[in-house]
Amino acid sequence: MQSASDRHEYPAHWEADVVLRDGGTARIRPITVDDAERLVSFYEQVSDESKYYRFFAPYPRLSAKDVHRFTHHDFVDRVGLAATVGGEFIATVRYDRIGADGMAASAPADEAEVAFLVQDAHQGRGVASALLEHIAAVARERGIRRFAAEVLPANNKMIKVFTDAGYTQKRSFEDGVVRLEFDLEPTERSLAVQRAREQRAEAHSVGRLLAPGSVAVLGVGRAPGGVGRSVLGNLREAGFTGRLYAVNKAFPEDLEELDGVPAHRSVRDVAAPVDLAVVAVPAEYVPEAVAECGEHGVQGLVVLSAGYAESGPDGRERQRQLVRQARAYGMRIIGPNAFGVINTAPQVRLNASLAPEMPRAGRIGLFAQSGAIGIALLSRLHRRGGGVTGVTGVSTFVSSGNRADVSGNDVLQYWYDDPDTDVALMYLESIGNPRKFTRLARRTAAAKPLVVVQGAGSAPQGHAVRATRLPHATVSALVRQAGVIRVDTITELVDAGLLLARQPLPPGPRVAILGNSESLGLLTYDACLSEGLRPLPPSDLTTEASAEDFHAALTRALADETCDAVVVTAIPAIGERSPGDAELAQALRSAAAAAPAKPVLVVHVELGGLAAALSAAASTAPRAEGAARARAAAESAPAPQPAAVEAPEGAHLIPAYPAAERAVRALAEAVRYAQWRREAADPGKVPEYEDIDEKGAARLIDGLLARGQGLTLGAEETCELLGRYGIRTRRAIPAPTPDEAARAAGDLGYPVALKATAPHLRHRADLGGVRLDLADEEQLRRAYAELTELFGKPQELRPVVQAMAPRGVDTVVRAVIDPAAGAVLSFGLAGAASQLLGDMAHRLVPVTDRDATSLVRSIRTAPLLFGWRGSTPVDTPALEELLLRVSRLVDDHPEVVAVTLEPVVVAPHGVSVLGASVRLAPPPARDDLGPRTLPAY
Repeated sequence: MQSASDRHEYPAHWEADVVLRDGGTARIRPITVDDAERLVSFYEQVSDESKYYRFFAPYPRLSAKDVHRFTHHDFVDRVGLAATVGGEFIATVRYDRIGADGMAASAPADEAEVAFLVQDAHQGRGVASALLEHIAAVARERGIRRFAAEVLPANNKMIKVFTDAGYTQKRSFEDGVVRLEFDLEPTERSLAVQRAREQRAEAHSVGRLLAPGSVAVLGVGRAPGGVGRSVLGNLREAGFTGRLYAVNKAFPEDLEELDGVPAHRSVRDVAAPVDLAVVAVPAEYVPEAVAECGEHGVQGLVVLSAGYAESGPDGRERQRQLVRQARAYGMRIIGPNAFGVINTAPQVRLNASLAPEMPRAGRIGLFAQSGAIGIALLSRLHRRGGGVTGVTGVSTFVSSGNRADVSGNDVLQYWYDDPDTDVALMYLESIGNPRKFTRLARRTAAAKPLVVVQGAGSAPQGHAVRATRLPHATVSALVRQAGVIRVDTITELVDAGLLLARQPLPPGPRVAILGNSESLGLLTYDACLSEGLRPLPPSDLTTEASAEDFHAALTRALADETCDAVVVTAIPAIGERSPGDAELAQALRSAAAAAPAKPVLVVHVELGGLAAALSAAASTAPRAEGAARARAAAESAPAPQPAAVEAPEGAHLIPAYPAAERAVRALAEAVRYAQWRREAADPGKVPEYEDIDEKGAARLIDGLLARGQGLTLGAEETCELLGRYGIRTRRAIPAPTPDEAARAAGDLGYPVALKATAPHLRHRADLGGVRLDLADEEQLRRAYAELTELFGKPQELRPVVQAMAPRGVDTVVRAVIDPAAGAVLSFGLAGAASQLLGDMAHRLVPVTDRDATSLVRSIRTAPLLFGWRGSTPVDTPALEELLLRVSRLVDDHPEVVAVTLEPVVVAPHGVSVLGASVRLAPPPARDDLGPRTLPAY
């Protein structure tokens, strides 16, 4: 298949797997001379009408000359791509480069004619749109900037493919044919169209896995026990609403049913369609099972089988083959080594997992790469005591195992517009595509809360992740910038999720505290201060408080305009007026219902019954069983009947926490997220600066890169490039001898600074390698002698002389292009203390004016810029402008792969860049600007 072409080797990097509109997958690859039989077979399955639309005349069959033409390409001026499923063509596209006269041409001609043909059975699946994205990317790579297409007016589907793509285009009508011409440079609209299609396709692909109409479990044993038999039992117990099939090639031929489920020796024997196959056979038998599923038209697989990448190099290769095989049939995979999937929607009731009980339907979506963590999450939400005693229900659950295909990004696409999911909780051991994840997370977080526990950064065995050079803390900061509620533990994940699923977002950080324990109220007050909230003085109701007292106090607090949220603290009380758990829960809920715009949380101490009462309407357990467990767990006697504490449908349920710190931490995350939502509504803008010379900088960069593949610029080149963007650097003159230092100081004018620029001394004023405010030649020569005496010869020190800058705060500005995360702008104060504490803030490029403002204020040492302890505030607007100019430089010119400005002295008036370095290199590939593809395997 991958034969050499007429002029160029087979371009293997054009091969890609794509998700189509209906959620299935297809393989896109170049057409070669070995595809003649496939092409003829494909053409025979195309209707006469589609052939007429392609060739503008009846064209029943391809001639030998046609076949030769359509399979022989030079991969430069003539290119053909095919979309394949199961190795067979389902659609083709080709371009031919043409000149101004419309005849065949070669470079530098930059226009090409393009034409499609899609098999009728696959029309409407978005195949042509995907092929257009890929053929356009190929054309741009080969120097083609514009496509032309001639289409019959009646061919509305193909006209729509072109017009909906979002490219800048012209349309004309001549000789009964519609001629479309469009530029191939991606536009804001074309990228928006592409990403909207990506979202719909990937969401649909996950939806097919989570809401199948029929499920076959492969590897069901005849004896009780075993993974396959357990999953089949879980599906039955959950009340799956579709059709079930038990499959095992070892079944006797006369076996028709197992546990009331139709039994078959092979998926091929199932007479009806199968939407989802749960594979629970040993790894060596999986390829055969996948082939049977693919040939039967199964839409997706959940592979529970282990023995893949987690087991070593052989397993990694086995996993690659599994993904390639499944995608060849148009199927997506959850797993391998997965725990399974759950969908609690009443019209589905799918428990295709190893979880023995079906969680109760709710509004929280769960994703975990690890099966063990998935079990812990489900268990934590399920149980009524010990951990977070307030529980709520689950909408969908996915445990992806080795995450060979379906990833957290795919599930985010599904949750984004899933009406059954209000809050998304994710445990991510790694982030395989940070650039895409932050883009999807930002969009999702703008609509619903996304809470994430992120692993320590090293990818688990079997995870095909893109390498990032950014520190774990930097990636975490970028994730937070995208609106993600980033927490550290499973406990915090569930704590935040319960609050966000049950309560409205707080309008601000002001917190009222009330309860029947003064000490618990003070603990809560201190916790609020630690989390940066603004607590009001606690209101102590005393231990004699009744349910009516709690109701009245909560009503007053919620009506207070100086309060944005309320934390209720409650301890067990003894006395005639002390309320029972159900009575107190009802009092709190009725008061909260009267002011639904503010969140209410409860901190309780050993009140299992109260937690059960507060959360009775959202238990993950079946209703009767959950009530029984609550009664058994409650230590107070006797526990109320569920009907007495049932919350009205749609009512906000009050989450309860066993510790003040946990409740307040969850509230603080909700406050920060609400603030992000408000700010995201107006993200700011990227300013334009009239003095920026973008074209001049591009010419300079091209000339410098002509010297080699990557280089660090010299001082003069650095100053020239930065100057094109209005970034002025203070000149530093090398001083290899005392006399040359004196001449340099004379040129610059006193006072001056003398600095050692050797790598071990650079930017280390604390080591004594810098002498400032040298007022005359005598002081300069004395300082020169001191430096050489302390640190060695001038050639080792590399001393420079620089004019003194106005006094201010020393800062550092950096920008790097990471192959996985993209361009990142970082800011912090200069000096060892900031480096030791890792006190740097980060933003994704391009940075807006609002981003720059928040970036300056995000570091812990920011008060030093704003007049801390009576010091003079510095010129932060000038600093923000510098950050914006650096952002523009790396955004406009991706060849600028690293910029460091250190130190940048921010004075009361203006900024001074005293040191700068720039590195150039060919830019890393931007897959977010290219056509849609699944990760390569």
